[in-house]
Amino acid sequence: MILRELIGADFPELAEAMNGPAGDLEITAIASDSRKAVPGALFVAMAGTKADGAGFIGDAAARGAVAAIAAHTADVGIPVLTVENPRRLLALVAARFSGAQPQTMVAVTGTAGKTSVASFTRQIWAHAGHPAAMIGTTGVISPTRNDYGSLTTPDPIALHALLAELESEGVTHAAMEASSHGLDQSRLDGVKLVAAGFTNLGRDHMDYHPTVESYMAAKMRLFDTLMPKGSPAVIFSDDPWSEGAVRVATAAGLDVRTVGRKGSYLTLKRVEHFRHKQTAEITAEGRIFEVDIPLAGDFQIANALVAAGLAMSTGVSAEKAMAALEKLVGASGRLELVGQTPDGAPAYVDYAHKPDALQNVLSSVRPFTTGRVVVVFGCGGDRDKGKRPIMGEIATRLADVVIVTDDNPRSEQPDVIRSEIMAAAPGATEIADRAEAIRHAVSLLHSGDTLIVAGKGHEEGQTVGTTTLPFSDHVELRKALEGLTQ
Repeated sequence: MILRELIGADFPELAEAMNGPAGDLEITAIASDSRKAVPGALFVAMAGTKADGAGFIGDAAARGAVAAIAAHTADVGIPVLTVENPRRLLALVAARFSGAQPQTMVAVTGTAGKTSVASFTRQIWAHAGHPAAMIGTTGVISPTRNDYGSLTTPDPIALHALLAELESEGVTHAAMEASSHGLDQSRLDGVKLVAAGFTNLGRDHMDYHPTVESYMAAKMRLFDTLMPKGSPAVIFSDDPWSEGAVRVATAAGLDVRTVGRKGSYLTLKRVEHFRHKQTAEITAEGRIFEVDIPLAGDFQIANALVAAGLAMSTGVSAEKAMAALEKLVGASGRLELVGQTPDGAPAYVDYAHKPDALQNVLSSVRPFTTGRVVVVFGCGGDRDKGKRPIMGEIATRLADVVIVTDDNPRSEQPDVIRSEIMAAAPGATEIADRAEAIRHAVSLLHSGDTLIVAGKGHEEGQTVGTTTLPFSDHVELRKALEGLTQ
């Protein structure tokens, strides 16, 4: 594809350059990492937190790149075209270069619940007979693959290559998570979305966003920038930030569809909580459906409603959507029942690694816990330090037994992280080794108790320094439970 076709009409400041010789350059690949540049590549240089990609244009040229895009020019022997926002350009040219994507694309944003909503939406579509996929924190699931991953919103080059692969496999419907980083960095700007969802907003990524308001504004790019006017915006109605999301979506000319207890599109009338399911009365299209959702936790009802709203907004009937809710399988590491003790105390793994999520998961198990709620958790290093005492306070307020351990300490000293949690967690037990902490928690369980191992969820490694060691909460929890019967 020639460069002129890749750039298109989205960047008028490049019009003059595209009418010259540079516009006729044949582009064989796109790279944003100079080490991945190949002969014929277009190199898009972006400023990062540690280095400015413009400093690597020469390296890309030496590897065969024939042109570069950057925020400022450079004299390196190949055309260097300047635009104000290279990230947005990368997203748009990656979409054009890769070509096809599934016909029905939806995205969901919010602090918690994105993975579950994307997973549930895929499952509802599949129940309705559509070849469907999800892309998110736990990886990619489609009719032909179940690939583990670790990045909530992939970079545009990888994302659009993946979307083209899914379309070629026959996938017609795909749901993806939209993280605040991904939205702020324009990673989704080339995705042709037909509907979008919002779950909630809590404290997260305060190491990246200067304020909660800027964090919300990044989330709202999904509504005010990326969505075509008139498109459905499915918004959970019962969060403190719901009204703000409704205002943004309305101002953007979207078709606002609220779901939840205060919802008008899907109204939650009543819920009965059980250990392994919840029975909900939901009003949809003027009818009342009684649905047995096979998942624990009030927050999973919220996620299921947003997913049903997205599915119905993309053509699934209310009857099929409600029927599909009764067959949902929870996303990996999202209040996932791993096993139980011989006397019936359940043990769950949950990804809760931020204050609101920890509060939600601990609150959700209380209704069916006749004994004690036991929680094992820690906080990651090189991330928002302010949430550590907040999570310590939440744990000691909502759980009866609290064990503070290591999460992913990364480059920080693990004992410092634990001390910052423990300062707000009087009465908590500190056990550095995560596997030992899990074993100790299991040894404390009696009939009626409930155990939550929180923070890592689906993850299969623990990052200490710059090394990621094999580690799975699922594996360690199963081993500890099996040890009770030996």
